[in-house]
Amino acid sequence: MQIFDYLQRYDYEQLVFCQDENSGLKAVIAIHDTTLGPALGGLRMWPYRTEEEAIVDALRLARGMTYKNAAAGLNIGGGKTVIIGDPKKDKSEALFRALGRYIQGLNGRYITAEDVGTSVADMDLIHLETDYVTGVSPEFGSSGNPSPMTAYGVYRGMKAAAKIAFGSDSLSGKVVAIQGVGNVAYSLCKHLHEEGADLIVTDINQENVDRAVADFGAKAVGVNDIFGVDCDIFSPCALGAVINDDTIPLLKAKVIAGSANNQLKEERHGDTISEMGIVYAPDYVINAGGVINVADELQGYNRERALKKVEGIYNTILGVFEIAKREGIPSYRAADRLAEERIARVAKSRSAFLRNGKSVLSK
Repeated sequence: MQIFDYLQRYDYEQLVFCQDENSGLKAVIAIHDTTLGPALGGLRMWPYRTEEEAIVDALRLARGMTYKNAAAGLNIGGGKTVIIGDPKKDKSEALFRALGRYIQGLNGRYITAEDVGTSVADMDLIHLETDYVTGVSPEFGSSGNPSPMTAYGVYRGMKAAAKIAFGSDSLSGKVVAIQGVGNVAYSLCKHLHEEGADLIVTDINQENVDRAVADFGAKAVGVNDIFGVDCDIFSPCALGAVINDDTIPLLKAKVIAGSANNQLKEERHGDTISEMGIVYAPDYVINAGGVINVADELQGYNRERALKKVEGIYNTILGVFEIAKREGIPSYRAADRLAEERIARVAKSRSAFLRNGKSVLSK
């Protein structure tokens, strides 16, 4: 891998390698862009097969956080950390405290949070060494589990997408097919059920399916059958890359709106569903409720304030489709345009005060 070529291609700012022999820590911190503010992005722990795989994942995820945070209207940039290791057996206090010291050494350029393979308890250990961490226990003034806020944001974004597709944002009587019924999707099911939507669910974990059937009267289908069910809205809430050459011909939904990351296997699949007239709520816009929630901790967490910001995902989704309509582009491209334009505006406003590293006011 030609690391500097990759960094230059997507204009990354910094890549940090963290090693601690005592704890076995092998981590990569990627900072993509801090135009809007310090980089915020979660800590993923995964048994990567190679070091290059870990580096690429950190870089890809960090860039995604730049776009997510910008589109969400947050004054933070994008970053990500990955630890090479098995979260089931390689965790230790020493490991997370060692990483905390590395994060502290970045002096606020990067702020971490919970992600795949890590937990609130892990964030608490990092917090012993640095204040640049969110998602710690509520006892430390944190927001706790971000899943309910992520779900609420998806619900609000789904209503906005329904307004585009059906002329009304009411989900009463709409059939919603949900792929994956984990913590986020379960909370989403609750919102939908309370509004009167009919639910079809699937999950590789039968307990998750049984809970949704018992609590919300959902209809259960096989994991491979969810794509072709008769429904108004398809909600991917599990794995990424589920919108692809194999699944697109099966879809009967008019709307795709879910919490999963990287739903489009390739960008061309976003073009295809747009040509089919399917209203696609871009994943990193609609699932931003969690990061909006933890970002509020940076101001001293206030749940009502955070909830109000998450509600704003409704208007953000509508704004994406306004751009798509105005410029004649698919919604996934419109989301990128929204994020890039915001970053460019802030960068330009800063350049009015800074020239060659000096304030124009000093001249």
